[in-house]
Amino acid sequence: MDIILVPGLWLDASSWDDVSPALTSAGHRVHALNMPGLGEPAGESGDIGIADWVDAVVERIDELTGPVVLVGHSGGGNVVWGAADARPDRVARVVFVDSAPPAPGFGISEFEVLDGVVPFPGWDFFPDEDVADLTPEVRARTAPTTSSVPARVPTDPIALSGERHRVPVTMLMGGMDQRAVESLLEEWPPFADEFRAIDDVTVVRIGSGHWPQFSVPDRLTQLILDAVAEQS
Repeated sequence: MDIILVPGLWLDASSWDDVSPALTSAGHRVHALNMPGLGEPAGESGDIGIADWVDAVVERIDELTGPVVLVGHSGGGNVVWGAADARPDRVARVVFVDSAPPAPGFGISEFEVLDGVVPFPGWDFFPDEDVADLTPEVRARTAPTTSSVPARVPTDPIALSGERHRVPVTMLMGGMDQRAVESLLEEWPPFADEFRAIDDVTVVRIGSGHWPQFSVPDRLTQLILDAVAEQS
């Protein structure tokens, strides 16, 4: 199976380095992507929005033959859902990593824009439950690998109009099981509607913070393999 790995905001393809080798050893073809405009100044990235990130994934899908599994971490979940919407006949499954299918017309989130880009705000910016399992060593090692993202990307509304709901979905959630996910989504009716519209969705609790590819890569890898196996 071709597995396309899409990082979250501020991360590049190397964020999957502790996950990719085991996926490859299991016989899969792994494609870890870098998103357009990552680390580029505003003069070069100002016109780049979420649609360009979706297009980058769709382009990779079109370069491959046969079905693909899309894996998106955090804000990358918006990206892979947009790609599944554009190519529902090519996507065997979408795997969200501590993320959820976005509702049409919504963005990822808002962050401070500096010099026309959105820089990584630092690990201390995030809630304790998101980063508690990131050791000082992991934080020190991973922070220098982050890069700014184009200013439009976090807030751009996602355009969705295809047959994405028939694509099977696995949600690998850091600290939430299905009941917790459903309860949280009820606070955001458009997202709850999107979730309920999916024909086949499975929620699995990872038992981690928001960055399991750094804190529990072996467990995350196995859960991705389990999700891919459902399509074999």
